[in-house]
Amino acid sequence: MRRLLQDLDTPLGASPDRNSAKARDEARDDGDLRRARRAARKVFRVNPSRSARQRATAMLTAGAVGLAAFTGPSALRTGSDDAETGFVMEPEDPTQTRVHASRISTSDQFKQALIEEEGVRQVVYRDVAGYPTVGVGHLIKPHDNLRVGDRVSKQQVLRFLDADLAEAEGHVRDLVGGLPLFQHEFDALVDLVYNVGPGNVSASESPRLNAAIDAGDYDRIASELDYTHAAGRVARGLEFRSERRASIFLDAVYDDPREIRSTRTDV
Repeated sequence: MRRLLQDLDTPLGASPDRNSAKARDEARDDGDLRRARRAARKVFRVNPSRSARQRATAMLTAGAVGLAAFTGPSALRTGSDDAETGFVMEPEDPTQTRVHASRISTSDQFKQALIEEEGVRQVVYRDVAGYPTVGVGHLIKPHDNLRVGDRVSKQQVLRFLDADLAEAEGHVRDLVGGLPLFQHEFDALVDLVYNVGPGNVSASESPRLNAAIDAGDYDRIASELDYTHAAGRVARGLEFRSERRASIFLDAVYDDPREIRSTRTDV
């Protein structure tokens, strides 16, 4: 390791005497050094500059950062060029480590699950609670200028979905504050807000959920994702959805529990 650090402080091909034994040794070392740098780029996911001792130190730091990805968030992983150390650090991956909610958006896997739960309707209808709804569970607002029975285009359905997801994501970020989340935990909380509305996850309406978030207790958070009532009555569809939401949060399993039960029954 000491020799590697010394070599990294010497520019490639810097020797003026190519015919001396020392030059031949340096040429061989240059080849070793190139291979070492390629390995560093692959293993540590860094882009070290050609020669400087401090760059070698930075490479070792990058290795530590890579290890930290498996144990928790690291303030060193910025996802941008580091002018002082000379390498590019990879952004944190929310599927591998918990990160600040501001760095996460809903996954495609969650969007598919959401569409399966909500369905896609182009004609305005009343949901189980009696609210006018259209698209992918979009609750009609006064400025939508829509009534039950009105029809919307597929493009409008997508616009409603994008806007509703962005709004739900914002409410989740407000809800969790600085609590870091995995991608699947974020998805489950977005589903909760999307399903029951931000008012129902407020501190006054869901004090135990908010207390669990404040305590950073992920297991308790999962236990508070169970919302099964609509219009004052238990809805079987919401029971399945709550079960699915908990599976997403705890195990990153997005499968529909109805289909799992159906498969088990058929076997």
